[in-house]
Amino acid sequence: MRQRIYSVIKDQSDTVFGRVFTVVMSLLIIVNVIFVLVDTLSHEPTFLADASRGVEVGSVSIFTLEYLLRLWTADFIYPSLGPAKARLRYVRSSMAIIDLLSILPFYLPAVIPMDLRILRVLRLVRLVRVFKLGRYSSALETIGRVLKRSAAALVSAVSIVVLLLIVSSVLMYYAENDAQPLKFTSAFSGLWWAMTTITTVGYGDLAPVTVLGQVFGAIIELLGVALVAIPTGIISAGFISELSDEQAGQAADTSTKVGELTKLKVLLDDGLLTRQEFDDLKKQTLMGSVTSGNSEEPL
Repeated sequence: MRQRIYSVIKDQSDTVFGRVFTVVMSLLIIVNVIFVLVDTLSHEPTFLADASRGVEVGSVSIFTLEYLLRLWTADFIYPSLGPAKARLRYVRSSMAIIDLLSILPFYLPAVIPMDLRILRVLRLVRLVRVFKLGRYSSALETIGRVLKRSAAALVSAVSIVVLLLIVSSVLMYYAENDAQPLKFTSAFSGLWWAMTTITTVGYGDLAPVTVLGQVFGAIIELLGVALVAIPTGIISAGFISELSDEQAGQAADTSTKVGELTKLKVLLDDGLLTRQEFDDLKKQTLMGSVTSGNSEEPL
């Protein structure tokens, strides 16, 4: 029973019930996010408030059951570990932490007395549920792998951008403070200007009026365009590399299955397999549930 439950709730399940489970859970998360937005209405209608409460109770019940089932079947995720160590390992995983944070705000007020401000913060934590979509979406999973693979390069690029922001804010403060003391009141004002300029937003609330400030501004704008483009290139290269790896993996998997089917056909022709055994093993091989070692079991 645990094996069957795991085959349904495991990430990217390829079973019929697993795909249904993925769709239902994804829709439930989307509905939760919608009601988080609805709850911010200043004059929320009574029926929406009641619906929000009902969705919250139902969702937490389902998410709690899902968390407990994943914990119960954790030894299938980490088969090399014992049951206790596997469950401990799962509890510390990033997705398990997200699952726990998505249900914890519902239970905490019943255990610990809290005032209204803390309750509002806890309600905001419900937005963590949107990150659960990463468990059910292969696209989001790919984005996560790309970011993880490119983490070192992205940190270096972002560090350079932050350094440019700091230098730009200080330079602009000293260039514009005398001319605009009410706008460039400190280097932090310059930091706001640098941020909006480098990201090409340019709200227009702060702008250099001195010649020196305009020269600095032009240089910073040119550097900003170049530096902000670096993370984009890194992520794009990461996506290309990830997609290439996926295609190579699919090609290797196809080649392996062809080899397995060839072996099974030889065994059938030699009379070592019955037609029923051949059909069963062929079906299992095409579903990816048989390895090269298992294909020789009939011998």
